[in-house]
Amino acid sequence: MLPRRPAALFRSRWAALLWAAGVLWTAVCVAGVDTGSKSTAASDNATDALGQPIDNAALDLLRNAIGG
Repeated sequence: MLPRRPAALFRSRWAALLWAAGVLWTAVCVAGVDTGSKSTAASDNATDALGQPIDNAALDLLRNAIGG
C-alpha cells in the first residue's frame, strides 16, 4: 500500500492527497457502502449471544458486575 519511498510521497501535498484518495477508493471497493436508510436503535430487537431478548434487569445486573 505504501510506495517504496514513503518519505517522497509526503513531500508533495497533492501526491499525498491522491494517495489517500486511492486508499479510500480501495476501501470502498473492498468493503462497500451501506446505503440502507433503515434506522436501528440499540434497544430495537436486542438479543444476547443465545438469542434471548435483553431486558433492563439484565443490563442492571451487568452494570453492577462491571462496577459502573
